[in-house]
Amino acid sequence: MKALAGARRSRFAPVLLMLLALLAVGGVYAIAAPTPAAADTSSPDQIAEGQKLFRANCASCHGMSAEGRDGIAPSLIGVGSAAVHFQVSTGRMPMAASAPQAPAKPPQFTAAQTKALAAWVATLGPGPSSPTAEQVDASLGDAANGMLVFRTNCAMCHNAIGAGGALSQGKFAPSLFHTTPQQIYEAMLTGPQSMPVFNDANITPEAKRDVIAFLMEQRADNASPGGANLGAIGPVSEGMWVWIVGMGALIAAAVWIGAKSS
Repeated sequence: MKALAGARRSRFAPVLLMLLALLAVGGVYAIAAPTPAAADTSSPDQIAEGQKLFRANCASCHGMSAEGRDGIAPSLIGVGSAAVHFQVSTGRMPMAASAPQAPAKPPQFTAAQTKALAAWVATLGPGPSSPTAEQVDASLGDAANGMLVFRTNCAMCHNAIGAGGALSQGKFAPSLFHTTPQQIYEAMLTGPQSMPVFNDANITPEAKRDVIAFLMEQRADNASPGGANLGAIGPVSEGMWVWIVGMGALIAAAVWIGAKSS
């Protein structure tokens, strides 16, 4: 007992305890941490083609090695293929002009060229990968659960059904009515521009697919069972309808009744 007590009073005991604590914390984190996205599998020819396209069309802003330039464009090292595919396939990149937000426009690259660009950038560092066809298949999702997830995390910017909305300082949350399922998934995964990142620890891949199922439901012919949706922009249009049409009708009725009684 004396020997054990002496060992506990040793000046090396705190260091040993700290090392054991760090080892324990590291082990728990390794077990509990989310599994990183699988690496993209692309052919060497596709990667080489992507590098050529990048240096011809993107390097003037992002640098020859995608290292970025201060005040001009960010580094793309570690952004993954998902971010590149989203930005290029939606036409946001290459950016037409400097602005608070890059607007969507017709893409300047073909689908094959976009995949090649994404494949090359993915080789620069680990990052979120583009989703598989199964991950974005709306028919496999639960639209009811997707509605709950969307209205909890996304509706405050994108409107309750994805119609979009205004933000501050010239920025806006775009409409999702014409966005493809893959682009919706990639936006959640990478958080472009003012949008926060919803990684798999925040919203699981299954929940992301549910959100896609819900948004696809809004494009159906019966997406507005209550009648005219008034542009689906929320209480502003509905309030205008009440004041202009509803109140106008009441005033007209009051004037008509007064005229009849006189």
